[in-house]
Amino acid sequence: MRHPSQVLFAGEKPFPMLPAVDHYAGSEKLIGKALQLQREIGPIFDLTCDCEDGAVAGADGEHAEMVARVIMSEDNRHGRVGARIHDIRHPAWQQDIEIIVGAAGRRLAFLTLPKVGGVEDVREQLRVVQRVTAAAGLERTIPLHVLIETHAALREAWQIAALPAVESLDFGLMDFVSAHHGAIPGSAMKSPGQFDHPLVARAKCEIATAALANGVVPSHNVTTELRDLDLIHQDALRARTEFGYLRMWSIHPNQIVPIFEAMCPDFSEVEEAAAILAAAQDCDWGPIQHHGRLHDRASYRYYWELLARARATGMQLPEAARQRFFA
Repeated sequence: MRHPSQVLFAGEKPFPMLPAVDHYAGSEKLIGKALQLQREIGPIFDLTCDCEDGAVAGADGEHAEMVARVIMSEDNRHGRVGARIHDIRHPAWQQDIEIIVGAAGRRLAFLTLPKVGGVEDVREQLRVVQRVTAAAGLERTIPLHVLIETHAALREAWQIAALPAVESLDFGLMDFVSAHHGAIPGSAMKSPGQFDHPLVARAKCEIATAALANGVVPSHNVTTELRDLDLIHQDALRARTEFGYLRMWSIHPNQIVPIFEAMCPDFSEVEEAAAILAAAQDCDWGPIQHHGRLHDRASYRYYWELLARARATGMQLPEAARQRFFA
């Protein structure tokens, strides 16, 4: 029987299936705690080691070396650890790439580029990543996650998303609001303002649209709430259901599970997807009827990506679907 990935997306760039949570940690202590949590609950979240805000002033090189050691360590059991480097106007950004990619490029899940001023900034940093990757003898492309948090980056979001190494567009809410010189109130940095203010909502929609149209994952900004789990869940749910985001940042361990639960596909729809895809595979991907409704390859594509995303987020799939499609 032919697999859906062979039939439904022939010749197309596969859509990245990333964990639904991108958890940020800066210090070695917090990175270690996050890795321990990842070992306990599984790879339902990525860990981003933060060089931009995590390094002690004047110790940028030492911090990058620590990040590289963590990525290559046995504690990184799932291979889902990335790094955010300094922005392109900081003198340490190339050093970050040279140290982290040079020493840990084999296991580096991704690099996050903050505060880009547009597509040319991303191209320049990509050239350095490619140079260091080649010098390290690696035959892989390091995925790039690009933070959209400036006016110029938002204007060129479609061009950035179209670059071949880009895997995710991430919205940087705080810097984006600050860049408006007080025209957007501080209340738009938290809920409900972050979803209701027209300029912020427009930016979120533009980033998500540019990402999805180019086969890139849109990643939502952090929520500043750390203790109210229901509010954290609601922020993530609005990001997914109203704005089309498939992934969200976390800045505190309390946020990981409620974001994960909100970002996961609905289990009843996952069950339906498994049943439809099994019937379609049994008839070699011709049209079928399911509960009185017609399905063909157009709907099969939707349900296959739903099922694959459910698996990537760590959901428990129906056993028959797991055996049939993911064994």
